[in-house]
Amino acid sequence: MPDVSLREAKRRSNPIGKSEVVMTHTFHVVVERDLETKVLVASVVELPGCYTQAHDLTELESNIREAIALYLDSDEETDIDSEYVATLSVELTK
Repeated sequence: MPDVSLREAKRRSNPIGKSEVVMTHTFHVVVERDLETKVLVASVVELPGCYTQAHDLTELESNIREAIALYLDSDEETDIDSEYVATLSVELTK
């Protein structure tokens, strides 16, 4: 799944031929598998409470794109106040 933290402006033509500026947002999505149900769960690092689930990665990507769009279209303030830094794997031996 691609990173969904960069913002860039793009120009594109709308259906009536006028040029408009479109903002593209990239968000970081964490994907986990529930060991009990085997369902994939995705959450968006920059958008607290924005998550979804699915049985395969194709469906999960579609679902998380829809969840992000709904989150951004909601009436609530959507200030992105965090920055994705990294994912770490930490091994501990006891």
